[in-house]
Amino acid sequence: MDLHSHTWYSHDSILKPEDMVAACVRRGINCLAVTDHNEVDGAKAVARIAPFKVIVGEEIRTRDGEISGLFLKERIPPNLSAIDTIREIKRQKGLVYVPHPFAAGVTMRLHQGVLEALADAEKVDIVEGWNSRGLLRSDDLRAQAWALAHGIPFAAGSDAHTRFEIGSAYVEMDDFGTPRQLVKNLKRGVLYGRKTNLLYPAASVALGRAKVAAGHRTEAARQRRRMRVDIKTVWTDF
Repeated sequence: MDLHSHTWYSHDSILKPEDMVAACVRRGINCLAVTDHNEVDGAKAVARIAPFKVIVGEEIRTRDGEISGLFLKERIPPNLSAIDTIREIKRQKGLVYVPHPFAAGVTMRLHQGVLEALADAEKVDIVEGWNSRGLLRSDDLRAQAWALAHGIPFAAGSDAHTRFEIGSAYVEMDDFGTPRQLVKNLKRGVLYGRKTNLLYPAASVALGRAKVAAGHRTEAARQRRRMRVDIKTVWTDF
């Protein structure tokens, strides 16, 4: 299970839904959370064609840093406070997932004081204990230690923005039928992770700037992406 990935519905990703599915099939990933930046349509596109379990998620930019919602039914708008974002996630009966909590160089990670306050208030369901795009392994180990100290299960996220990154991080665990069962079974899971080539994040940053300059975040662009949701064919021979 990989709980952090992006399709090209994210401004900094080039990964088409059908290519994401093909990469997962090829690499044996049978449960994937798709967590595009401030968008859920990419996750829904993947869910419609995948022969495996797909969790509809969203990596949401809040005023306090990024928080991901899992098992969402609809998009949550960015730029709310962290606590208001969590209220929206819970309104949809979703799980609160904190991505890359201590990752060096990630300017949008959740502010430390806010993270501590949310943990103390038992508002965090899962912490990302491994992010394959993170620069330092020590940051991941710190996240794991922090999660254990606060009694919160941790998971793995490839943070894939390209098909080559799929499979770089995952947790082997028992299957689940509900969000709560996922959290329970995750505590007995085994995490596997490796760091991805630094060229992938660098390329994504450059691509993101180009896509934003070309109007990726406009409403017209969003509507064009939604028109691509009806995908018929999945190719696995790459």
